[in-house]
Amino acid sequence: MVSVGTQLSYSTLKNHVRSKGVQVTLCSSVDTENPQQDTRLKLSSTPGKTSAPSPGVRPAKRPRLELQEEEEDEETFSHPHDSTNDLGDSEMSGMESACDYTDPKYIVFESSLRDLFQTCPVCRWECVVQQRSLGTFVSFSQRCPNCQYTRKWQSQPIKENTPVGNLQMSAAVYFTGGSFIQMEKICKAMNLRMFQYDTFRRHARMFLEPAINHKWKTDQQTLIEHLKEEKDKIAVGGDMRADSPGHSAKFGSYTLMHLKSNNIIDVQLVQSNEVGGSSHMEKEGLRRGLDFLEAHHLNVDYIVTDRHAQVHKYLKERNVDQYYDVWHLEKDLSKQLENLAKNKECLVVRKWLPSIKNHMYWTATASKSGAEKVAKWKSLVNHLQNVHTHDDPLFPKCAHPDRVSRDPNKWFQPGSTALSKVEKLLLDKRILRDVEKLNHDHQISSLEAFHSITEGFTPKNDVLSSVGRLCRLYLAAMHFNENAKRDQSTTLEGKAVCRLMFPHCKNGQCIATPVQTEPTFQYVSDLMKLLFEKIFEDPTRYTEDLNKVSLPEDRWAQVERPS
Repeated sequence: MVSVGTQLSYSTLKNHVRSKGVQVTLCSSVDTENPQQDTRLKLSSTPGKTSAPSPGVRPAKRPRLELQEEEEDEETFSHPHDSTNDLGDSEMSGMESACDYTDPKYIVFESSLRDLFQTCPVCRWECVVQQRSLGTFVSFSQRCPNCQYTRKWQSQPIKENTPVGNLQMSAAVYFTGGSFIQMEKICKAMNLRMFQYDTFRRHARMFLEPAINHKWKTDQQTLIEHLKEEKDKIAVGGDMRADSPGHSAKFGSYTLMHLKSNNIIDVQLVQSNEVGGSSHMEKEGLRRGLDFLEAHHLNVDYIVTDRHAQVHKYLKERNVDQYYDVWHLEKDLSKQLENLAKNKECLVVRKWLPSIKNHMYWTATASKSGAEKVAKWKSLVNHLQNVHTHDDPLFPKCAHPDRVSRDPNKWFQPGSTALSKVEKLLLDKRILRDVEKLNHDHQISSLEAFHSITEGFTPKNDVLSSVGRLCRLYLAAMHFNENAKRDQSTTLEGKAVCRLMFPHCKNGQCIATPVQTEPTFQYVSDLMKLLFEKIFEDPTRYTEDLNKVSLPEDRWAQVERPS
């Protein structure tokens, strides 16, 4: 570019309000002399307040900015048309500074930043300012064409040629189970600068997913060592969550939970096309989970599951004691009873639905053997007819006090259609077989709670890679384990706090549930520390550990793309 020089005397500035001047960019060579400059100004490395212009002196103009285009793929600040703006690795390294990822962050308007570099802090002259940005990162180069004062400022540290704020933004979105797409929409709505999705995926692949895998494996090994110290067989619960209902599921995650502590021991990711269909995913996930426990020398006392037929057959072949979860059996039976109650001849069934559900839970928890559970369950048919003595010696009489009924119409009438159909359902051979295997100590309702948390980390409609889906399952498990033993909230006086709820499963009935203390997110802080203090320095070992994890091939990688 052409070098331009201007020379103005002090009297010229004083006698004229405006005078012609030439502004030049940072890449231009500038030779400006002003021997009559006011020497009363003190030198400072920080911008001072701009005073009002004195009479005869031209007012300061807005700074001249050259916006730097964002080059996401190369992680550089180079301008595509100006080689003088290219920043090589050496220049990027020169911009590196100490990184404190725990520093508070603020949202700053660009106009407020421009004001800081508008005027030279030494001579109050209008400066030439060059701006470069990359995602959440922005830097300013300030140069005074009058006194040659220069200054460089950047909004965040740069480490290993990567703006720390960009990486931490990706980490915050990923580690909290958030969606980059949603975060990008929020940023666009408020015109907040954000990097592209490719950058987020690069951060995830190189740093974030290796960090998640390493922390989960470390926490998992700690839990396993703790269980080994107890030197007892463990009771576990198992259940699968599919990405969609029915036979169209593509992915399934099978979870094994330690029922005594409510901690997730293992999560297995299964893809439908690797097991011959979605109906086989639950059995395969269970097999992998039990193999994992066996490989780590954890002996299973028994397992509580749902009523899946393949699971029942597999556990019988493997010689593992199996019990059924009460809620799953009660849910299946309730659906059949609700359909029966829609019949005009069976309207009385609806009145007894809550009692029948409660009786199933009482049967499971108040019995010590399978035969006793069956005897108590069969007694329900007599109880519905207002008959409270039974032929079975294991349960000869109802446990409730003797009462005289004031409403004979609430009971089932012997020989009625309603009683015949209800008895057929309650005494079905499979129902009796499953009642005998109901667990009386532990239930897997906590696994259902974990599945609800998993929904927040791996939404069913999101398209995720296999490694991305598995890492989000690990995040959900870390969050659940950290908050598995939250206490109930109390008032200032120490009274327990409850709230009224109207759950759908209770058909709108009001129930009181305890209010737990707020969840904690220490695992996120631990992941941030691991990321910036270890993995970011040398990710090779952590990436290799992640690559060793056995994962199904992504479905889109199995399809031939048209050329």
